[in-house]
Amino acid sequence: MEIKIAADKKTLLDHFYVRGHVFIVEQAINWTEEFDDWDYDATLFVLYDQNKPVGAARLYKNKVGRVAVLRSARHKKAGTKLMHAVEAHAIKQGIKTLELGAQVYIIPFYESLGYHAYGDVYLDANIEHRMMKKTL
Repeated sequence: MEIKIAADKKTLLDHFYVRGHVFIVEQAINWTEEFDDWDYDATLFVLYDQNKPVGAARLYKNKVGRVAVLRSARHKKAGTKLMHAVEAHAIKQGIKTLELGAQVYIIPFYESLGYHAYGDVYLDANIEHRMMKKTL
């Protein structure tokens, strides 16, 4: 598996393809909620498996978001590889702490990577989330 930062049309489209498939198709999130103004200023990551896009994530300042892995790549450590790449990039940028809003069902995954949940459960796109934080 290989991770690229979206820096050209192909990698941008690959990034948005993965997010669209996971969030819009699978989770029925409205595209106007999924794609927001943060995408213009964020670092966008794409995970490839055999040259096919299978994962995506973004980093906006110290906020990790829109982490998505296609069903075919789940349970193959794809999400872990993606998060490690985001964290490594954040460290290079001098970021000391990362935060993210995790869908409640996936909190154990982030906990396995050293993130800690805090605050109350809240709704985002009508899905229960909880804030999480990790010191790098």
